[in-house]
Amino acid sequence: MSRMSMLRCISLLGVIGLGGCGANEMETLEPLSQLESAAIVSSLSEGDYVIRSAMTGKCVDVASSSTADGAKVQQWDCNGTNAQKFHISPTSDGFWKIINVNSGKGLDIKEVSTAQNAEVHQWSYLGGANQQFQFIARGNNQFSFHPRHTGMAIDLYWGSSNNGTIYVQYPYSGGPNQLFTLDKVSGGTTPPPTGTGLAAILSEATFNSMFPGRNGFYSYSALVAAASTFPAFATTGDTDTRKREVAAFLANVAHETGGLVYTEEINKSDMCDPSWGPPGCYCAAGKRYYGRGPIQLSWNGNYCAAGNALGLNLRDDPDLVARDANVAWRTGLWFWMTQTGAGSMTGHDAMVNNRGFGETIRTINGALECGGKNPGQVQSRVNNYLNFTGKLGVSAGANTGC
Repeated sequence: MSRMSMLRCISLLGVIGLGGCGANEMETLEPLSQLESAAIVSSLSEGDYVIRSAMTGKCVDVASSSTADGAKVQQWDCNGTNAQKFHISPTSDGFWKIINVNSGKGLDIKEVSTAQNAEVHQWSYLGGANQQFQFIARGNNQFSFHPRHTGMAIDLYWGSSNNGTIYVQYPYSGGPNQLFTLDKVSGGTTPPPTGTGLAAILSEATFNSMFPGRNGFYSYSALVAAASTFPAFATTGDTDTRKREVAAFLANVAHETGGLVYTEEINKSDMCDPSWGPPGCYCAAGKRYYGRGPIQLSWNGNYCAAGNALGLNLRDDPDLVARDANVAWRTGLWFWMTQTGAGSMTGHDAMVNNRGFGETIRTINGALECGGKNPGQVQSRVNNYLNFTGKLGVSAGANTGC
């Protein structure tokens, strides 16, 4: 059976419960008329949306929160990150552009292809017909959407339920793998513009100068997007206090990741202790809870607690921290803002209450480093902090060591 036949069968089975497809049931269904299409255009308002497959319930996602041209657009479990939020706004004649909130880049039919199965990826928005889409109502609050240059439908490849499945363009068949729901995001989740929040303290150029050899996974845009979900970060106190907090957070991150090079711990171990952590925080079969992300989140208890706070199932999918940059930064900021670790206060509280950078070291790894246990590691963190406060134009303050 051809792929088109399979899709047509899916549609008929879903509507009238047929057990098979005859040759006369394999024709391509045509999109609704322009007049019918206009109805959905008038009801769709500009804004940020989560786009879900009607077939699987999973979300359209930019892989690894990438900001690069050509990044893969895929299906993934919905996780609330900006990699799964898209700003939809009108272009002309009932067509819309679909811009990823995290990267600022648009959904795009690769190489302006007119071929069946041409892949959807992300690309800088240039206004091409392969970057504009028409939304058509198909009932039950479901829509198909169609690139302007071909009129084909965006299609979940082979109707797969697997994470990582790509989207392609394909003639409309009416199958649920070509239908989507649009959930408008309330309250606004777009990263704050330059001049507010973290971006007012840390420019992208300064960030790049701090981490000249960084892994592209740790993008500035993902950091700013993640910081917007912790509104007290880099916004508490006077300007000098805010600068010191940013420098302190990034100094510890630099130490933990070798200058934002490593997304995972080099010497991996299981780090499973079901006796501590939130209720029900057992160690999932086959999962390992070694350090991942900018703060090197470790142990099942921390994965569970961070996942509970962020609305993510990190117990069963700890690799998400090393796979999604927005999630990675959010786990680092979660620890910084809410956890006392081996110390007596959070890293955030230490900096905004002028307790000094040394207290942040105590919080993050004081049991192994402070009090003369490992002065070399402490000095490495302090050196990062002095470097970063210099780049931000602020004094380091007192109590830099522990």
